[in-house]
Amino acid sequence: MSRFAHAALRASTFAVLAGLLVGCSGGEEKAVPKMAERLCWGVFASSDVSPILPPGDKVTWSIDPFVLNDDIDTVICTLYIDGNIKFQATANLKGFERSIDWSSMDPGNPKPIDAGKKGIIWTWGVNSYFVCEPSKDEHSPGKYIDMRITAIDSPQKEKLPTVLPPLMRQFVAFAQRELKCGAGATN
Repeated sequence: MSRFAHAALRASTFAVLAGLLVGCSGGEEKAVPKMAERLCWGVFASSDVSPILPPGDKVTWSIDPFVLNDDIDTVICTLYIDGNIKFQATANLKGFERSIDWSSMDPGNPKPIDAGKKGIIWTWGVNSYFVCEPSKDEHSPGKYIDMRITAIDSPQKEKLPTVLPPLMRQFVAFAQRELKCGAGATN
């Protein structure tokens, strides 16, 4: 056999083997990794969150205890897929209602949502807040709970407007119960 024929045989053999390997490894599409049934302090059902998450191999979590007081003014629940932040729920304790500033969301063209005292949805997240204990006057702090949920790099951006507002309503209701703010404290 000529040198050209050997080279052609080797090249075609390599191409066939490479095709077989690609066929074996590319046959399955990645999915969202398996998660616990309830997420972030038990607030969210994984089935409610997974439609806005990207596929991957491994999920890990970082979760603070849900405690907001003078010593701990922020709690965060972060979901990582393959080491990258993909979902986050945050609650912040503010002393004054005027301290709640969402102006950084302005480039995301925020729209109002029905959650807490005031809520907005923007490009890849939702914000809301509620009054747990109002200020007695302009110089006395109260308890205002500022909340945010973000879905970072969601491959299903078109689902965010239907998925995120109900998640925020669940988060607000949970925080009111946990912080013993009562149903009347949402105004």
